[in-house]
Amino acid sequence: MASAAKKQALGRGLSALLKDPENDIKSVDDKNADQVIGNVVELELDSIEVNPFQPRTVFNDEALKELAGSIRELGIIQPITVRKIGFNTFQLVSGERRFRASKLLGKKTIPAYIRIANDQESLEMALVENIQREDLDPIEIALSYQRLIDDVSLTQEKLSERVGKKRSTITNYLRLLKLHPQLQNAMRDGQLSMGHGRALVNVDIEEDQLGLFEKIKNQQLSVRATEQLVKQYKDKDQKTSKGSSASPELPSYISKHVEAIEDYLETAVQVSSSARGKGKIVIPFHSKEDFKRLKKLLSSGE
Repeated sequence: MASAAKKQALGRGLSALLKDPENDIKSVDDKNADQVIGNVVELELDSIEVNPFQPRTVFNDEALKELAGSIRELGIIQPITVRKIGFNTFQLVSGERRFRASKLLGKKTIPAYIRIANDQESLEMALVENIQREDLDPIEIALSYQRLIDDVSLTQEKLSERVGKKRSTITNYLRLLKLHPQLQNAMRDGQLSMGHGRALVNVDIEEDQLGLFEKIKNQQLSVRATEQLVKQYKDKDQKTSKGSSASPELPSYISKHVEAIEDYLETAVQVSSSARGKGKIVIPFHSKEDFKRLKKLLSSGE
């Protein structure tokens, strides 16, 4: 929690810097611009205007109230992104639901990433450098990867090259952002390891993620035990939804090698097997480049 307080204090300090007319940062070449790029700044909500070109114009009131309740309890895990358009004036780039929910709560400020003129290359450098730090928790790393994809328009393939990590590693971090906000906070506070998080992200229903998390805490389950718990949950769910037509459990000679196949291909695969021993492996691809990458890997043994 101390690190969170430190970040918040830093955000307020940068906010004060941005409101100083003598330090009006307009581009990466200006004094103190390096302090803003890549950092979280606490901005006043009244200084932010919505993007008039935002394609989404309808926001579900009930969903906003639920998000507001989550923010009230847990705070904002992923800061919004804004573009500086004038002195202490900003325009929303992403995060309008978080912005609206915060206003609904009557909050005065919100954590934000600030984009400034000609900052594309500097932002990318700052984020890549930030990822190399050793004191980052898994969610901070995941958020940095997501920002490089969203704000710098990098594909996962290009991102893999920039940060020197396997594409599967990046995918595993990004999947953590599908966890319930409470679980993301638990990871940031060190209450939940990345291994536990990787297991829980396979549970689609967030409320069920929370229920399993309680079991993990109460029984102090290891990562391996958590994976088994999730498997039991999914098997039970599958039997409930499909009845007697549920797929048979994979034999051990297959199941123990699935992870090795996924690591080699750097993507998740779907494996099914019949009682007679016949089966199939489904390998998804996400783009033309991804297909070519898989084809090269699968052809390498010829």
